[in-house]
Amino acid sequence: MTKSEQPIKKYLNPNQTIGVESETHPDLPFANEEQAEDLLEQGMQALQQGELEIALYALQESVQHYRGVGNPEQEAKALYYIGLVEYGRGNYELTLSWAESCCDLLTPRPRCRLLGQALSLMGNAYRHCHHPDEAIAFQTQSLKVFQELEDLSGQMAAYNNLGLAYKAQGQMQKAIECQQEALEIAQKLEDRNIIAQILRNLGNACYSLGNYRGAIRYYEERFQLAQEMKDERTAVQILRNLANASYTIGDYQRAIAYSEQRLHIARHLGDHRSQEQALGSLGVAYDAQGDYQKAIRCYEHRLKVARILKDHRVERQALGSLRTACYALGDYARIMEYQSEV
Repeated sequence: MTKSEQPIKKYLNPNQTIGVESETHPDLPFANEEQAEDLLEQGMQALQQGELEIALYALQESVQHYRGVGNPEQEAKALYYIGLVEYGRGNYELTLSWAESCCDLLTPRPRCRLLGQALSLMGNAYRHCHHPDEAIAFQTQSLKVFQELEDLSGQMAAYNNLGLAYKAQGQMQKAIECQQEALEIAQKLEDRNIIAQILRNLGNACYSLGNYRGAIRYYEERFQLAQEMKDERTAVQILRNLANASYTIGDYQRAIAYSEQRLHIARHLGDHRSQEQALGSLGVAYDAQGDYQKAIRCYEHRLKVARILKDHRVERQALGSLRTACYALGDYARIMEYQSEV
């Protein structure tokens, strides 16, 4: 039976020592440390480039060589990267198997960064397998390892992942607390990419709790960062969140301002999908203000974009919104006109 065919140990107790060292075979004739290093490097590069099949083959070959020459530290590294490959392929049970094998080799040795990373990978995989309790347990272990090592970058990732695990469990307040810890570290490290990711997570967590003003605060910070990084596509996504949160608290003028910004950027990008969504949000906000003429103009533009997209569902929605707005104005002739377009 090959490694990839072996069943994983589900519900592994994360509070116990993980595993025992694997057997090595220093007398295998094919084992070559230099070749193992080359294969590991090739596998890591292929993983970075998204060539997952090539990465998997190279990394599995490197494991055999490291096992043959009796180098468990490097074997563990290769096993971890195989786990990352399977994680990237969405094979979360296989991810658990490979990451657990990595931990088996590392646990009897002094704490190291790779152990923290492997524990975190297992936590993320358990989260995707819908086992939030196990996810929390492994992310907590990962955090402990990085704290012992005084590794701020590792602690930041562990807090971030622990927050996601608490969110999966439904403990939103704990999720927010973990994300805030991660944000504080990320700001110390001046890692803008991670700061951006955590701000989004915090905004989403606050939104889920119904703390819309808190969500708006984090989304605004995220939007500002997207502008600084000249990331217009992310800006379009964040503006949608800002418009939705503002509309929910009844701040229609603010919702309109965010949707107009979104529409402007989407037009610059040629993003028709975001255009129709922004026009729909604008129409709804104008409706809420009782400004039905402006609402109708937005719905008419949305209808045109829906037809460009050949999206019949959105087209029907836009026509329905137009009839409703015309009814509010008492413009029954236009209602019949839009009715005939169905």
